[in-house]
Amino acid sequence: MLDDRAKLLLKALVERYIADGQPVGSRTLSRASGLELSPATIRNVMSDLETLGLIASPHTSAGRIPTARGYRLFVDTMLTAQREQMQAPSLAADQPQKVIANAAHLLSNLSQFVGVVMAPRRTSVFRHIEFLRLSERRFLVIIVSPDGDVQNRVVFTEADYTQSQLIEAANFLNANYAGMAIEQVRERLKGEVDKLRGEIGALMQTAVQASSDAMSEQDEVVISGERNLLAVSDFSNDMSHLRRAFELFEQKTQLMRLLDVSSQAAGVRIYIGGESTVVPFEELSIVSAPYEVDGQVVGTLGVIGPTRMPYDKMIQIVDITSRLVSNALSHNK
Repeated sequence: MLDDRAKLLLKALVERYIADGQPVGSRTLSRASGLELSPATIRNVMSDLETLGLIASPHTSAGRIPTARGYRLFVDTMLTAQREQMQAPSLAADQPQKVIANAAHLLSNLSQFVGVVMAPRRTSVFRHIEFLRLSERRFLVIIVSPDGDVQNRVVFTEADYTQSQLIEAANFLNANYAGMAIEQVRERLKGEVDKLRGEIGALMQTAVQASSDAMSEQDEVVISGERNLLAVSDFSNDMSHLRRAFELFEQKTQLMRLLDVSSQAAGVRIYIGGESTVVPFEELSIVSAPYEVDGQVVGTLGVIGPTRMPYDKMIQIVDITSRLVSNALSHNK
């Protein structure tokens, strides 16, 4: 347990380091904290904080910097939310894909770091389906979801089909299966294919499989502003840090796992690199929040930046953006 004096000094040290990016010495800390303490007393407290693993001393400096554990204590118990209102940006209601892309861009612009959004798990239910003949043994499947999202898929078949056959197959699917999930349609067709004319049954099975593939193909994580990290001294001074960050963005699997965890928690969450296996790199932190559609959590968004980020401002940005996305995607407005 830290006493009040130690907490105040740790808070001042973290805030000063976030602002300046330089290790904080005892003299600077004395001024920043506003405490009338002798340099010797401050050095003793800093030594205690270092023993507790809350701050560390870089080899090249007499000053100290926060550790992941120090940032965590600061974020959980000392962070003061900014009172001034941010100028509310706008996020127009549109097709889900466009809303998600715009949200990632907005997060990146407001934070000057990296914006990341996990797209909503797309429903496989279709409202309407059409087939359009493109050329011999090649046609286009057009699937419209209940929320108006449109997916297209080009299909190649062994047999050739006329446009009238394609219309017949689409009409049958729309009349009998609209409002059902593609997977259900596929299972039902297996049982009913004998009742249909052979070539139309085969056509519909091929088309439904293609529809299933089209609806499962999506950018699960949308990322914007990776180049912003080039301007962050914590990365630009060490190319290996920058390379590892970009590898994380390219793989996306780790990001998906992290954002999936975030969606299970209410409100804004902060993940600090180095404190757990969730964020694998000590140099990165993520501030995230879930967003909803009609009251149901469907995805997560956030800001990725250096551990030395202004967490109070990032919390505001992420919180506001999650509300904007929820409003833009919800139908019950």
